[in-house]
Parts: sequence; C-alpha cells; structure tokens
Amino acid sequence: MNEDCRHYVRRQASGDDVTERCKLGANEPLPFTCPEGCLFYEPRGINQSGWQV
Repeated sequence: MNEDCRHYVRRQASGDDVTERCKLGANEPLPFTCPEGCLFYEPRGINQSGWQV
C-alpha cells in the first residue's frame, strides 16, 4: 500500500472504525491495496503529511 501517495486517504471515526481509500478509485477495495506499479502514484508533498512548521 502506498501510504506516501497524495491520493491515499485514511480516516478514523470514533471507536475503531478506519476507512482507507484512494481518491481516484485506483485501488483494490477489499482488502485495501494499491495496484502494483500504479500509474496514478504521486508522492505526497510535505504540506499534506500533517507536519506543522
């Protein structure tokens, strides 16, 4: 799974519910995986990493 891709989104709701998805829908849904050598892969920028300066 390409967690460092800018299209990868992971959300956690109250409790233990976690949702992982690709903004472009290029993933395999169950279990969530990115395709091998995904053509849509783009490295996540530092401003999208949750870091604060």
